[in-house]
Amino acid sequence: MMLRDATGDDLDLLHNLLLEAFNWDGTPRFTRAEVVADAHTGRYLGGWKRPDDFGLVATDEDGCPLGAVWARALPAATPGYGYVADDVPELGMAVSRPYHGRGVGSALLAGCLEQARGLGWRAVSLSVEDGNAAARALYVRHGFVTVGRNGGSDTMLREL
Repeated sequence: MMLRDATGDDLDLLHNLLLEAFNWDGTPRFTRAEVVADAHTGRYLGGWKRPDDFGLVATDEDGCPLGAVWARALPAATPGYGYVADDVPELGMAVSRPYHGRGVGSALLAGCLEQARGLGWRAVSLSVEDGNAAARALYVRHGFVTVGRNGGSDTMLREL
C-alpha cells in the first residue's frame, strides 16, 4: 500500500468514499446522488480542493484506490457534524469495504495527522456515529477523545 496526496482530480473518488462513510454499516441509507446534492455534506467536498484542504489517498501497487482521508476547516456559520472550532479542520475518511481490517485506515489516519501537524494546524476533529465501534476504536488508538455530541454521533478531537 502507498499513500499519496489527495488532489483536485480525486473529487469523484472522495464523493464515493464519503458515501461509503455515511453507509458505514452496509445499510444503503444514502445514495451517491443524495450525498453530492445535500447542502450539509457539500460542506466537506464542495469546491475541492481549496487552498487549506488536505488529505491522502491509499492505493495498491497498481495505483488503484483503497481508501482516503480528507480534511477541511469549516466556519461556525456552516459547521460540519464534528465541528469544534474554525481553526480545527474536520476529517472525513473511508476505506473501501473489501479493504477493511487491513491497516489501510490506520495508515491513512496516521499520515493525515502528520500532514495536519506539518501544515501548522493545532488539532483535527471528526464525527463518529453510535454503533461504529471499529471506527471509534481506530480513532481512540490514534489519540482522539470525545469532546461533544451531535445527534447520534460523538464529536472527537485530536490535539496535535
